Amino acid sequence: MDDRLIWLCLAAAAAGVVNAVAGGGTLLTFPALILALGESAEASVVANATSTTALFPGSLASMWGYRREFRGTAHWIRWLLWPSILGGLLGSWLVVQLPATWFKLLIPWLILTATLLFLLQPWIARRTGIGQRHEEPSPQVIWTIVAFQFLVGIYGGYFGAGIGILMLSSLALMGVGDIHKMNALKTLFASVMNGLAVAIFLWNGKVNWHYAIPMIVAASVGGFLGASVARRLDKNLVRRTVIGIGLVLSIHYFLRIYQIV
Repeated sequence: MDDRLIWLCLAAAAAGVVNAVAGGGTLLTFPALILALGESAEASVVANATSTTALFPGSLASMWGYRREFRGTAHWIRWLLWPSILGGLLGSWLVVQLPATWFKLLIPWLILTATLLFLLQPWIARRTGIGQRHEEPSPQVIWTIVAFQFLVGIYGGYFGAGIGILMLSSLALMGVGDIHKMNALKTLFASVMNGLAVAIFLWNGKVNWHYAIPMIVAASVGGFLGASVARRLDKNLVRRTVIGIGLVLSIHYFLRIYQIV
């Protein structure tokens, strides 16, 4: 057996657990795939596409798990689904159409951005009042949030790690007071972005199926286990671990890709 496949499945299983508990699984699978596929520009794009594909079924499973919480959310879906679709399409299209060297140069910035989102998650939650009931926003605020969701969609289609906290923040500002409904909507929009990205990556032949298929299985098992033990795990400890990994990886790729030393 390919030794790399063993490590990739372990990374995917860990990502499934992390996504179920705190989010941030991409910060485990994407760097692992770069190690397996190499650090060329094209390999980086394939690593991104394969990582997205491997974790996508877990996103669908989460959405199914929240199916009862979608009741009474139709008006929020009407506002935010279409910018999620358009942004996700544009972001994933940019990955396959722009020169692969551009994506490689952005790797440390993307990992650092995702890491900082997780680092700032508690502060963002306090500032936006995630889980608290808000008054219905004005039309101007709604359109601002729609535009923001479009940008989140672009980032989600292009890379995607950390989009959850961004969407929870915008949903809080939209007046969604129930955290379970917020998580349901978040999983719906994330599934749309990731699903469109997977479709475009597949159409352009960017997915390494030798690694993707076993990683899908491993991530699904990890997600199931993560959901089962989530109440017994220290969510803050998991989040801090992901942040630490992300900071180390971003520094590594800044030094390596930009040849700082």
